[in-house]
Amino acid sequence: AEARSMESLEKQLICPICLEMFSKPVVILPCQHNLCRKCANDVFQASNPLWQSRGSSAVPSGGRFRCPSCRHEVVLDRHGVYGLQRNLLVENIIDIYKQESARPLHTKAEQHLMCEEHEDERINIYCLRCEAPTCSLCKVFGAHKDCEVAPLPAVYQRQKSELSDGIAMLVAGNDRIQAIITQMEEICHTIEDNSRRQKQHVGLRFDALYGILEERKKELLQSIAAEQEAKLQRVRGLIRQYGDHLEASSKLVESAIQAMEEPQMALYLQHSKELLKKITDMSKASMSSRPEPGYENMDHFSINVDHVAEMLRTIEFQTGA
Repeated sequence: AEARSMESLEKQLICPICLEMFSKPVVILPCQHNLCRKCANDVFQASNPLWQSRGSSAVPSGGRFRCPSCRHEVVLDRHGVYGLQRNLLVENIIDIYKQESARPLHTKAEQHLMCEEHEDERINIYCLRCEAPTCSLCKVFGAHKDCEVAPLPAVYQRQKSELSDGIAMLVAGNDRIQAIITQMEEICHTIEDNSRRQKQHVGLRFDALYGILEERKKELLQSIAAEQEAKLQRVRGLIRQYGDHLEASSKLVESAIQAMEEPQMALYLQHSKELLKKITDMSKASMSSRPEPGYENMDHFSINVDHVAEMLRTIEFQTGA
């Protein structure tokens, strides 16, 4: 149970970058996660490559990077990584752990990792040619006797360092990709806003054209209606004149017929002279006023909008400023 507790504690003290126990001084990020200061500086430099151009002796300051544990963005002040707060509690816990533990970190598995060919031999060297861990007897008598080997801790530390650098590079690459994605999402929003604004602008311009067409249509229709009314008034006036004349003539005809039926000559002659005068005047009355031929024609109000329609079809967006 005590061994399991120590192993659980050990896992809590592992840096997510170098995968080793936190080294002093431990820094605490704004998101409350911890990193070795060196690892934090490595992640920072990977995320801010321009700072490396100032020279290796210069201490980077300012800038930002993302926490490798939760992706929270860490914004640094002018002191850079060295302005982050030390986590003294974690440092004290590490000191206590190292005092209580008689074994180095991550060595429990290696202590029990034995060679398959030589069961009594521990795996303690690394074959550089075969890229595999092996034991000393395999190097002296076994399959790796002609291979170049190196101490296992040295290769272990080198590969852990390479893995740490790879993690830092991936973290920095992820940050750059996220920045590109964010930028492209902003471009999408800008495209939508600009499109909405231009649609509104085009709609207003066409509404203005509709207004001009409606106004001109109204004016032309009013011109047709005005001439229609004038012509109708004239023709209807002539109809009334001819109607009045026809009514008077019809009454005169009735009077003449009645006079023709008068049997007494003297009585007939008393009224015949006046009646004849009325008939003569009626027949001489001028009724020659008539609308001229084609008076009813309204074709002169026809319009040709073909050129306007063709011009409207050629409406395009302006090129250039």
